[in-house]
Amino acid sequence: MQAAATRAASTVEERLYREFGEALFVDQPCADGVRTLWISRDNLTAVLTFLRPHFCMLYDLFAIDERTREHRAGQPAADFTVVYQLLSMRRNEDLRIKIGLAESDLNLPTSIAIWPNANWYEREAWDMFGITFEGHPNLYRILLPPTWEGHALRKDHPARATEMAPFEMGPERVAREQEALRFRPEEWGMQTATEDHEYMFLNLGPNHPSVHGVFRIALQLDGEVIVDSVPDIGYHHRGAEKMAERQTWHTYIPYTDRIDYLGGVMNNLAYIQSVEILAGIEVPERAKIIRIMLAELFRIASHLVFYGTFVQDVGQMSPVFYMFADRERLFGIIEAITGGRMHPAWFRIGGVSQDLPNGWQHMVREFIDGMPARLDHYDKMAMQNKILKDRTVGIGVYTEREALDWGITGPGLRATGNDWDVRKKRPYGGYDQFDFEVPTSNNGDCYERAELRIEEIRQSLKIIRQCVDNMPSGPYKSAHAATTPPPKERTMEDIETLIHHFLNVSWGPVIPAGEASVMIEATKGINSYHLISDGGTNSYRTRIRTPSFPHLQQIPLISRGLMIPDLIAIIASIDFVMADVDR
Repeated sequence: MQAAATRAASTVEERLYREFGEALFVDQPCADGVRTLWISRDNLTAVLTFLRPHFCMLYDLFAIDERTREHRAGQPAADFTVVYQLLSMRRNEDLRIKIGLAESDLNLPTSIAIWPNANWYEREAWDMFGITFEGHPNLYRILLPPTWEGHALRKDHPARATEMAPFEMGPERVAREQEALRFRPEEWGMQTATEDHEYMFLNLGPNHPSVHGVFRIALQLDGEVIVDSVPDIGYHHRGAEKMAERQTWHTYIPYTDRIDYLGGVMNNLAYIQSVEILAGIEVPERAKIIRIMLAELFRIASHLVFYGTFVQDVGQMSPVFYMFADRERLFGIIEAITGGRMHPAWFRIGGVSQDLPNGWQHMVREFIDGMPARLDHYDKMAMQNKILKDRTVGIGVYTEREALDWGITGPGLRATGNDWDVRKKRPYGGYDQFDFEVPTSNNGDCYERAELRIEEIRQSLKIIRQCVDNMPSGPYKSAHAATTPPPKERTMEDIETLIHHFLNVSWGPVIPAGEASVMIEATKGINSYHLISDGGTNSYRTRIRTPSFPHLQQIPLISRGLMIPDLIAIIASIDFVMADVDR
């Protein structure tokens, strides 16, 4: 598959060279092998327009402050870099386009007309780096408050509260902050009235039980019908990417647990696999299978939360208690293995924290043996309920093309008939050894998005059973020098080993300079960490691409013309958590 992808990449590259001339492009080798081409700003729109038929999705768009980076051999001069990562599912191929900008001229043309989901990504790049996208309709802050001063992901912006003036929230500031949050429809291209209609504007959230977190949607209503909506995010932003610059490679692992806080150690997996590529670490087979088993247990835990809250949002009260009881049983297994429940931070660079405890097989088998019958019961209780079907079938429909335009991945994409699942298409971490199906459907509505996640629980049970039946022996962590923390057995026998262990735990390993990212099929779609090492003990730039961020962009498209109860069903069917959106 890799060879085929390379040939396909070469074909697209040849077309680019024929169309624009080879002199236009600078090829940058990356540790992950993704084709990375630098171009000039003047050619950006033409190149992206040419590539649009070949790449179905703008997978990510982000910026890098290059001003203090030392290891940039072979890259054009730049104070700031904007990165467009494109994805072709048909050819199973990625392409990164990079544009270097001078600090005195941080301007690029918008790409919204080419990929609609560029909207929020461009707003984020402006918010965090101060890069202006000319032609953008609403270039306002998206994650930071409207009154924030500066651009937080620039290298000259403080990373800790102790580096800033004491925070004060007096009456004047409260009034100023409240005024800054006032929704002004005209700024979003909305009219308050026409000759025939006078519209009402309603705030749904940010404190509302059905928005699943601190999430606000400003609704434009004609009576009870939604004319338009503006999702407003950022209330849960914690600076996760900024924190990665101050933490060592090892000590940042617990922070990843809190991104999709229902995904647990699955968040660790996306991060540490990118570190392992940069460091050249080969993970032992036993560690790979342990990781997969824990990741799938957390997939089930996350989907059970979705199942219960989805059913609750559309009117059923009791099923959520059944699903949460199963989740508690599952957390008992996870706690027995890892010592933690929701956020065990248990995966390590090069493997896992410790070996499986005695008796782990019995706990896991008992759970996976009993779960199918319970799912059958839930199906009769919830999914076959006429009221639930009336509320969700045919609601929030989008096509495969619309899903790809807006960056939708995971079950939300597979509900449109597209079977893209990273575990199958690009098996990572040992998934190529497992037999499981990728469920799909074709209607792309709220009901089928829920139905697919329930079927995914069954497939996860199938994967976990294979882990239990075929768990290999051997070490649970690599012996590579950059593995953190290193084996502890001999630390009390000689001072050299003790010093090595101490330094590797406190400072972490020195990771070779380079760039890498690994896509994983997370609970809500595709997740990845684009890591840039400058040859030190921490990350120079950590870009967290989460599935929930682009998913919320599509709400205006699929809710227009519906009613507020329909919007509640749509929000429930998306399956997001705001920490995954805001980071």
